[in-house]
Amino acid sequence: MMDVLNELLVHFPVSGVETYLFIPPLVAFVVSFITSMGGVSGAFVLLPFQVSVLGYTAPSVSATNQVFNLVAIPSGVWRYLREKRMVWPLTWAVIVGTLPGVVIGAYLRITILSDSGDFRLFAGMVLLYIGVRLLLDVMKTRRRVSTGVDNRRQLPTHFEVSDTRFSFKHVEFQFAGELFRCSTLGIVALCLVVGIAGGIYGIGGGAIVAPFFVSVFRLPVHAVAGAALMGTFVTSFVGVAIYHILSLVYPAQSVAPDWYLGLLFGIGGVLGMYVGARCQKYVPARVVKTILLVIVLSVAGKYIVGFFV
Repeated sequence: MMDVLNELLVHFPVSGVETYLFIPPLVAFVVSFITSMGGVSGAFVLLPFQVSVLGYTAPSVSATNQVFNLVAIPSGVWRYLREKRMVWPLTWAVIVGTLPGVVIGAYLRITILSDSGDFRLFAGMVLLYIGVRLLLDVMKTRRRVSTGVDNRRQLPTHFEVSDTRFSFKHVEFQFAGELFRCSTLGIVALCLVVGIAGGIYGIGGGAIVAPFFVSVFRLPVHAVAGAALMGTFVTSFVGVAIYHILSLVYPAQSVAPDWYLGLLFGIGGVLGMYVGARCQKYVPARVVKTILLVIVLSVAGKYIVGFFV
């Protein structure tokens, strides 16, 4: 048995990681299955796994995470497109706001936050804020249900997005018999900040923007998941390109992604994304929010505590 395992032990020269061949895709599958139901690729959970378990601490780990996004996200996006749950006006607003932020974030990661301790503290504080907002939202929902104020089913009966409208003032769409409207400028401004954090972290921004859509803009999690994933895919593509360019400017640092490791994570992510997107409509919105809450606070706690301990 040990001989078989030893044959599966692989060394990745770019990142310096040594692990069994099946570990990256297996971990990515489990993570992506859970997080994709909330419109999150799972890269923000894979990063601490790479840092803490695989010992991959160089700045290039952020770029490797974005390679995972490029491989894993299309399967989830395709599922949301097939089920007509892609809010295109919201998607374009996310992309317009996030792209410049990703460029700025990648530069800050290399120049100011190249130290792994500073980087983890920054990411932990961002995720802690998101986790607190999600916690308040989940508690408010449970309070409405327990007091009888909201006894409606948590699952919509009609999952298709329709009547989408886009203007410089508002993004509008119909979902589950309700009209949802949010400020276009508010989305773009939020996504600019999110893009900076995502560029630093190496997540494309989906892990941050999806909870904000739910907790701040009061949009339904079943409708915004596709837009968050599509935005993450586009910004990750730009992020990988920027990290490659910065690797030429800063040759002394490990900046360019480890493509082989990223592709292995991506293989597991493809399957996890597809299955998660397919199962999402059978899971109540409150459950999806709670899953995101637990994951976000766990990662935030690990980063913040790890900085001071």
